[in-house]
Amino acid sequence: MAMTLITTNTSSGAATSDFTSSIDSTYKLYIFKFYDVNPATNDQAFSFQGNASSQSGYNETITSTSFRAYNYESGGTPLLTYQATQDQGQGTGFQTIQEGVGSASDESIAGELFLFNPSNTTYVKHFYATSNSTHTTAFTMQSYIAGYFNVTAAITNIQFKFSSGNMDGVIKMYGVG
Repeated sequence: MAMTLITTNTSSGAATSDFTSSIDSTYKLYIFKFYDVNPATNDQAFSFQGNASSQSGYNETITSTSFRAYNYESGGTPLLTYQATQDQGQGTGFQTIQEGVGSASDESIAGELFLFNPSNTTYVKHFYATSNSTHTTAFTMQSYIAGYFNVTAAITNIQFKFSSGNMDGVIKMYGVG
């Protein structure tokens, strides 16, 4: 299967990175890759939410789960933990991909979000994300998120943002098929 670059969003001091076109029935899998996305404000959560066809507000119902692995720069014992605070059980908020992303020049987040069959109008829309960031308290963190949009309407828009403030960075959307 070939990956086709559809669009690139380059943010500089932007509040959100929105993908509002080209999520359609052309591909069964869409991959969003984010590179060195850095918040303007320290200690922020990077998140996403979808918008169903003919809807507004980025408030689709999500069920998800989350866990992470991390290790401090100073060493110590690495940890793998379940993140109950980042789960959603039929929630309509933005889904956290990574929390505590630092704003210093050596702190950012990189990763990818996979969205499966967003144009299908029979079934829910599954997703998973994996990312790595430099946390504001000097450790590297790898996060894993999985879940689904509990809607049968097509998901046609995806928005990324930090919990507060603006961001710099690049997010690319690919179609796979």
